[in-house]
Amino acid sequence: MKTVPNHSDVNVFLNQEPNEARRADCFHLIDLMSELTGESPKMWGPSIVGFGKYHYRYESGREGDWFLVGFSPRKQALTLYIMAGFKGSDDLMERLGRYKTGKSCLYIKTLADIDEDVLRELINRSIEYVKKRSV
Repeated sequence: MKTVPNHSDVNVFLNQEPNEARRADCFHLIDLMSELTGESPKMWGPSIVGFGKYHYRYESGREGDWFLVGFSPRKQALTLYIMAGFKGSDDLMERLGRYKTGKSCLYIKTLADIDEDVLRELINRSIEYVKKRSV
C-alpha cells in the first residue's frame, strides 16, 4: 500500500493550494470532518488529508489500514473519500447537489455547489458504515 499516514504538515500542504476559494473549502472540510470523526487531520501519502483509521480485510485475504474519511484538493475538483453503499446513500446523493462520483470518491468543484447538511449526513452515515465493517 503506497498511501499511508505520515508526519507531513497538513496546514503546509493545504496552504500550497493556489486557488484561495478551494483552500478555504479545504480548511472548512477539516473543521467538518474533525467534528464528525473526533479525529485530527493527518496526511496520507503526499496529497490526501485523512481522519481516523480503520482496518479492512477483503475475502481475497488482502488487508490494510485506511482513513475513515478524507479529502484531497486535486486539480479538477475537491476529491472527498467517503464510503457509499450504506442504506439510504442513494437518497442522500440525490439531494446533495452538483457532483461527480468515482470508486468511493465524490468530486465537487466547490462546497457552494452542494448542500452541506446533506454532506454532513452522508459523512456521518459513511463513518458508521465503515466502523461496522472494520475488522
